[in-house]
Amino acid sequence: MLTPPNGVAIFVATRPVDFRKGADSLALLARETLGQDPLKGIAVVFRAKRADRVKIVVWDGTGLSLYWKRLESGAFKWPPVVDGTMRMNAAQLAALLAGMDWTRMHAAPARAPEALA
Repeated sequence: MLTPPNGVAIFVATRPVDFRKGADSLALLARETLGQDPLKGIAVVFRAKRADRVKIVVWDGTGLSLYWKRLESGAFKWPPVVDGTMRMNAAQLAALLAGMDWTRMHAAPARAPEALA
């Protein structure tokens, strides 16, 4: 299972991309069309036209990494296809990669600490 390092911002490219592209081409696409640079410590998640495949480009500190996954059955849950990106957190990425509906995951509301009696 892919676990991004703490503090890594994760962006989802909402438009499908040509899945013949490799890590360098996807990093260039992220910089030029999405305004996000994987070489600056972020992860960019890309989808194929068929919603059963995902590629993630991230700089791991020593080089550019490309992660690829295809579901054997079913499809990943994706946001609506529009131009641009959206942000997700590590738990949402884990749910996406598990084939779950990650859009139903939300952070718990902040609560004030209870006063000590």
